[in-house]
Amino acid sequence: MTEPITASYVQEDGDWKVTVSGSGKELTGRAPGIIAARDRADQLVEKLSPPERSTVVHLLNGSALEFTAAYMTARLTLPEIEPLEVPPPANGKAKEKAAGKPPVPQGKELPKAVDEAKTEKDEPAKTPAKAAQTS
Repeated sequence: MTEPITASYVQEDGDWKVTVSGSGKELTGRAPGIIAARDRADQLVEKLSPPERSTVVHLLNGSALEFTAAYMTARLTLPEIEPLEVPPPANGKAKEKAAGKPPVPQGKELPKAVDEAKTEKDEPAKTPAKAAQTS
């Protein structure tokens, strides 16, 4: 029969104190946050009994529900990060590149003959009527 192990958490000055008790023994540890304290409790539980024979009840202020709510809130809350700052361009070349064609990835360039033919095709052709008027 497995004896339940109790892990009790208390917040002290920003750190968490965890006390694990079971099988007539009691071990304590400290950690900087509730997530780290939960990991520390697992380490202490391993010292008390084999992992396959342990049932651990985690308590905060005597309540498993309160521990679960605090732990899950900590796990699911995203850390606040500062917004990224994009540095200004180092020289005027960056503006020139932005105004021109985007760079072609290396190895994806067209052969020169194909690129020249494509450029000629993109230029508008003169119509015979306009050609006659200009001469």
